[in-house]
Amino acid sequence: MQAKHTLEINDNARVRNNKSFLSIVTNAGGFENMEFIEKDTRNYIGQHIRSLCKDGDGQTLLRNFSSMKDLNNEFFYDIALDEGNRICSVFWADAISRAACEEFGDVVSFDTTNLTNKYDMPFAPFVGVNHHGHSILLGCGLLSSEDTALFVWLFQCGLRCMRNKAPDGIITDQRRVLANAIEEVFPNTRHMWCLWHIMKKLPEKFQAYKNYVAIKSKLNTLIYECGCPTKFENDWEELLTKHGLEENEWLCNLYEERHKWVPCYLRNHFWAGMSTTQRSEGMNASFDGFINSSTTLQQFVVQYDNALRVKPKKKYKLTSPPSTPRLHVAFSH
Repeated sequence: MQAKHTLEINDNARVRNNKSFLSIVTNAGGFENMEFIEKDTRNYIGQHIRSLCKDGDGQTLLRNFSSMKDLNNEFFYDIALDEGNRICSVFWADAISRAACEEFGDVVSFDTTNLTNKYDMPFAPFVGVNHHGHSILLGCGLLSSEDTALFVWLFQCGLRCMRNKAPDGIITDQRRVLANAIEEVFPNTRHMWCLWHIMKKLPEKFQAYKNYVAIKSKLNTLIYECGCPTKFENDWEELLTKHGLEENEWLCNLYEERHKWVPCYLRNHFWAGMSTTQRSEGMNASFDGFINSSTTLQQFVVQYDNALRVKPKKKYKLTSPPSTPRLHVAFSH
């Protein structure tokens, strides 16, 4: 039983099976004292994973969420079903995240990533910034697809989780499906486009131009250094005329939506120091090493919990003196 417990813990921590087996061998005092071989441990872990899903991964996930709700009534979750009554998308937030929403939900960074799991479901975290300037998780979802209808559903879940207090500002990439969903669910929320996503497209859009270096330099100066909307508009027109870019569709579309991404149009509003969705991408990186291509929905939630427990401990080691008590963020309590 001790060996089984060790294998399960190590598997949750993503320790390779051969290393788990060797640790058990060492603990037993050598191979001569073992009553099973490495193949037995692989078989056991396989059976253990299948047992989590023996009634269907979705049902296991539902039971998990229900037990979390029993432990703490502030735990929030919602599930979207497809036509076959199968789970297609989920949203959840623990009590700590919901409390953080009340204090630090003014501005939200939202970005999806195909964080690898068994179903290749995009991972969609809502990320804020606390009073120490640290990224905090306000809630997250797993989506079966990235269309307007599902983003509307996800944002509605987020709104209920935030006790119907919409954020003052939200930062996303330029996708139209996101803009549509935000307009429907958060009609009074200011929408900012991630500046980094826009600027990284400059080589793709203009590298073929012989005056690419001059165009890029002028755009950088115009965007980052211009402090007045009127001057920005005059200099933008001058840039287009000088380099023959009046018919450039990409630039024309950007100009039409300039109030969503140009700093001089946004500086009079509170954005918690954010201008990009890199907070979201940094949060996604926190899950590296915890999730892999065989991770089921149920295991995803377990690994999500593990990642959140590890994250504050790493910060503690870097920033807190030895005498300072550690702060643990527990997803399931």
